[in-house]
Amino acid sequence: MKLTRDEVQRVAVLARLRLTPQEETQLTEQLDHILAYMEKLAELDTSNIEPFSHEADTVNAFREDRVTNRPDADALLANAPDRDNTFFKVPKIIE
Repeated sequence: MKLTRDEVQRVAVLARLRLTPQEETQLTEQLDHILAYMEKLAELDTSNIEPFSHEADTVNAFREDRVTNRPDADALLANAPDRDNTFFKVPKIIE
């Protein structure tokens, strides 16, 4: 697949990139090389290769979801200027 300069300009507009003519030429060549390599990879016969999601066998590394630090209302409201049980007490601002 040969990538044209017009296609690179269109992608640059969509990506909101301002490219100089030299950058457009360089990017056209680089992207064309990438696409040529992808075409070469597409020619490989992968029918006997099983799909995988990760190169190394991993297991779920997440810890058990449990509460380890229960909130202490007295400690949380220690600096509150005024409180009502476990709530902040604030002045009424709407009549």
